[in-house]
Amino acid sequence: MKYYRVFRALLKLRFQNLMMFRLGFWGPFFVDGSLFAIQLFVFDAIYANVERIGSWGRGEMILYIGTFSLINAINMTVYFFGVNGIVGKIKSGEMDLYLTRPVSPLFRLTFECMNPGSLPLLIFSICIIGYGAATAGILLSAGNVLTYLFFLGIMVLLYYEMEVLIRSLAFYLVSNARMEQLEEAGIELCMNMPGIVLYGIYKFLFYCILPYGIMATLPVQSLIGDMSRGTAAFGIAVVGVFSGITALVWRKGIRHYNSASS
Repeated sequence: MKYYRVFRALLKLRFQNLMMFRLGFWGPFFVDGSLFAIQLFVFDAIYANVERIGSWGRGEMILYIGTFSLINAINMTVYFFGVNGIVGKIKSGEMDLYLTRPVSPLFRLTFECMNPGSLPLLIFSICIIGYGAATAGILLSAGNVLTYLFFLGIMVLLYYEMEVLIRSLAFYLVSNARMEQLEEAGIELCMNMPGIVLYGIYKFLFYCILPYGIMATLPVQSLIGDMSRGTAAFGIAVVGVFSGITALVWRKGIRHYNSASS
């Protein structure tokens, strides 16, 4: 209940701050909506003359694009701008203020900069997912929808963990720019290439080291009935492992952190 009240207070303050500058509130609606439209046009240009990618047809690929966009939209709406500020706060010493407050510093950092301007991306992504399911001729049932939502939820968690993990390395590194560039390159590649087409070292890299390759692949596989028990167990295990690694790196980083005033 304590953290729920803190979350409500942060959300209220965020809306109040945004509404002080109306363009700052409505601007992201236009920008993010335009970026989403451009992404769809690029997707259409690439896949207009391609019937299948691996074992997936056009419908499954539309589902994949919609699912990855939905995960990214949740990220942009809820926690990206807060988590993305971790590096700057470590370098400037502003992290001192978060450590002295009676709430988890990571919780405060995660939710203090929520961005309602990205809400249209959520709506557009859901529409694309529905269109993809219809194009693929998928018969929706309570079972496969709930399974899809479950894997979507844990992949959103994995996306969050990767962002926190990469930015937590700033506790130990002089510059975190290269790690963030690696993150951006991995996301951009996997956003346009489903994990089912990855083999060998590339599959190991994007399934186990930088697991962006499973983030939209597994939810889609669960919805179309193409997921084995072993794949499901692997996905859950990856999320569990990265949860532990992220928590460990963050806690040790907080202990390792030297105040700017020291």
